[in-house]
Amino acid sequence: MIIVPSSNYYERSEVSNSDLTTLKNLLHPGLAFRVDEAARQAAFRFGSLVDTLITESDKANHYTYTIADDPVPYTKAEWEHAMEMRKALMMESGRDPFLLKVLTTSHTQTAMVNPEQPFEYGSFPFSLPARCKWDWWLHECNFGGDLKTTFASTQKEFEEALDFFDWDRSRAYYMDIARSDRDFIYAISKKNCRVFKHFIRRGDATYNRGRDKYQELAFQYWCLNLN
Repeated sequence: MIIVPSSNYYERSEVSNSDLTTLKNLLHPGLAFRVDEAARQAAFRFGSLVDTLITESDKANHYTYTIADDPVPYTKAEWEHAMEMRKALMMESGRDPFLLKVLTTSHTQTAMVNPEQPFEYGSFPFSLPARCKWDWWLHECNFGGDLKTTFASTQKEFEEALDFFDWDRSRAYYMDIARSDRDFIYAISKKNCRVFKHFIRRGDATYNRGRDKYQELAFQYWCLNLN
């Protein structure tokens, strides 16, 4: 595992979890989450705003309602909604010592690559160059985690979203690139600003389910890129 600059992360050629998602949607279009493309893009853009306000606040311009990576202004309503969600997470850190540690000591937007990430599908070993970028990375603990925005309004709905949106796959993929044994997700509800959390350990049900998902997709990716 090598830590690399995050500035050109999306220009790199290593295989990311998002690349595996793209492949899944191409191979299994019937399983793809059906949503209006404009709505999907709007949800992704709003998530980027919340991520920036929490993990890279210096890149947010509160006067122009813009962030460094997107010069197109957000609406005042979008900005205020994102700030309300940020406030909810900060308030939750007053009740959650671990979250407070994450918010105050972690390294944000940390990019990692492994030029020869090992995989195994069935009993067949292979390798691919792999990359990931952590919302939060705790160097001293050698593990990190992810920040999500969600339409879930209850913990049960959030737990169901872990599988439905393949967040388990992304967490197992990240854990294996970093060779970490723990991971976590904090998610903020777009509906009621509730904060949900899920902790993952290597070998538990979430990790195993996610690992199975990414190993199959990585094998399919490898097969399609034999040349």
